[in-house]
Amino acid sequence: MSKIIAQNRKARHEYFIEDTYEAGISLSGTEVKSVRLGKVNMQDSYASISSGEVWIKNLHISPYEQGNIFNKDPVRPRKALLHKQEINRILGAVSQKGFTLIPLDLHFSGKYVKLSLALARGKKLYDKRATLAEKDAKRKMERAIKNAE
Repeated sequence: MSKIIAQNRKARHEYFIEDTYEAGISLSGTEVKSVRLGKVNMQDSYASISSGEVWIKNLHISPYEQGNIFNKDPVRPRKALLHKQEINRILGAVSQKGFTLIPLDLHFSGKYVKLSLALARGKKLYDKRATLAEKDAKRKMERAIKNAE
């Protein structure tokens, strides 16, 4: 059972999700308290691999109000905790043309804060329109079925 704290809502609109990974995330004590309060913004966050480690960038965790001197920079790069095998698999896929690594959501898995990472391929404008048309058609069908009952 996992409780979602924050989601990157644009991710599924902007990208085709090929594969997902669950990773731990390295946080300081006051950051965990802010996360528990839900003060997280994932809107423009992305992941990159450097020197065999996965780093999450532009993930905004607001400073904890009672944290004073212990607060860290809200948008500092944070390390994603993955197995070496997974990092190598991701690195192989990202090195291919068109793949990127993006965070999907931040959630609690038990008492731990976890991050869902997706190996994704960017959508073209016509793909986004087709996806919206599919959702709209599905919604209309569900309404028609509901009204018929």
